[in-house]
Amino acid sequence: MSFALRLLPLLALAATPALAQYPSDPYEQEDYGQYEAAPVPENVSYGYAQVLRADEVTQIVRTRTPEERCDGVEYRQSGQTTGGTVIGALVGAALGNQVGKGNGRKAATVAGAVAGGAIGNNIARNKAEAEARGCRIVEVEREERQVVGYDVEYMYKGEKYMSRLPYDPGNRLRIRVAVTPDETGYSR
Repeated sequence: MSFALRLLPLLALAATPALAQYPSDPYEQEDYGQYEAAPVPENVSYGYAQVLRADEVTQIVRTRTPEERCDGVEYRQSGQTTGGTVIGALVGAALGNQVGKGNGRKAATVAGAVAGGAIGNNIARNKAEAEARGCRIVEVEREERQVVGYDVEYMYKGEKYMSRLPYDPGNRLRIRVAVTPDETGYSR
């Protein structure tokens, strides 16, 4: 008898445990308990669909920006910048106090107060100069349309589909195709 013929029964016996792991009908369980089947890899493939159209989806975005408005009348400059300096120093000191430990924290608090005071003084001076020219700083609200996505119509294997995407896909769209059985029609 040839070596291959003698090896055949051994191969059949070795394969039997592997075949026994997956029952032919996963609904038939020995204990007739809850259905518990081993996870089966998902049936997924990838392909390309032809893009028929991609329409921009926009939304209105509102932004507020400070702007100087002047009425053309000159006023006498008061030169009062103390309030801005004090507020800036307090905010700077509070932020500086969050940094470091011990003497480093004290130094950061002092440095924050000095820097905050200078920034606050500068802001107050700019505001005072604007007011002296008959100007004031006002918040101006602007609206603009921004593209937030694309409604894409595409064709795959003769069927039309529609999806909203965050980008314009161009002429082709890579798609994920998954096949699963329809379990609603299952009956015993």
